[in-house]
Amino acid sequence: QVQLVESGGGLVQAGGSLRLSCEVSGFNIDHARMGWFRQAPGKEREFVAGVDWTGSYSTYGDSVKGRFTITRDNAKSLVDLQMNSLKPEDTAVYYCAALTGYGHIMSESAYDYWGQGTQVTVSS
Repeated sequence: QVQLVESGGGLVQAGGSLRLSCEVSGFNIDHARMGWFRQAPGKEREFVAGVDWTGSYSTYGDSVKGRFTITRDNAKSLVDLQMNSLKPEDTAVYYCAALTGYGHIMSESAYDYWGQGTQVTVSS
């Protein structure tokens, strides 16, 4: 059974940092590109960051470039999202997702497996 479990969310003041983790089980993470998405209340889910199979390539949504960093540890089946200089507009539920096929890494519909999400709230 494939499971993606996010952790590390919480409440932080603007300008602060949080580190989200995604623990993957049930399949070999080496075979998947991994991504983080987020969904704010009343808004569609949006791409945040994605990383290729080995971690050598990563890409980010425009709103988080230069502030967020995605990393992966295949040996531990973990994918992290380091979030710095947080803003109130970063408030959302953050989801980890796995892409095992050939779709575009920034495309929500390309992903096969999703976690339940973790809430991040940034106060002003």
